[in-house]
Amino acid sequence: MIVDERFVTYINSLDCGNTELLNEIETQALKTDVPVIRKETQSCLKLFLAMKKPQRILEVGTAVGFSAIFMKTYNPAGCKITTIENYKPRIVLARSNFKRAGMEDGIELIEGDAGQVLEELAGPYDMIFMDAAKGQYIHFLPQVMRLLEKDGLLISDNILQDGDIIESRYAVIRRNRTIHRRMREYLYELTHHAQLVTAVFPAGDGITVSSKTV
Repeated sequence: MIVDERFVTYINSLDCGNTELLNEIETQALKTDVPVIRKETQSCLKLFLAMKKPQRILEVGTAVGFSAIFMKTYNPAGCKITTIENYKPRIVLARSNFKRAGMEDGIELIEGDAGQVLEELAGPYDMIFMDAAKGQYIHFLPQVMRLLEKDGLLISDNILQDGDIIESRYAVIRRNRTIHRRMREYLYELTHHAQLVTAVFPAGDGITVSSKTV
């Protein structure tokens, strides 16, 4: 927990909630230990969708399709979403959920390793949501920058790693040290990149919001 739990509980109590289908998908995902975007992140996404009204969204990391359906539902302008997933069991669930939502035509799920798929995409996208393997964000960034159009938004989730990001690498569990190092590199690149203006928010598990200026 990055922010005091009482604040989080209070803030989440103000949330207006989601659709019945999204609630069902979220509940089932949490029961089976499938990560979905946290309530605070959901609120931020609703705001950014309302402000940006993106027409073409790229999502890196589909899981069971919750966030893709979420973005399609709460984008007031409507949009086309392309989402990438490599884990077969989750691909099956995601496709089923897209069908339940009646969004098969509006959401394209590409199966495969995100690193390879990104190289093959043409873009451009006016919003990219990064929510895949955290240790790979830094490796995806060059292709993400190529695909993101000028004035586009790059939103990256789970960047504070439940608070581990501020710890010394020696205070982090050994198996997490590579992710810790790579995420720090990613955050540095986002905040110092000549083509990006980036803000870091301690919402949910931490998100960055970057606008491409050139």
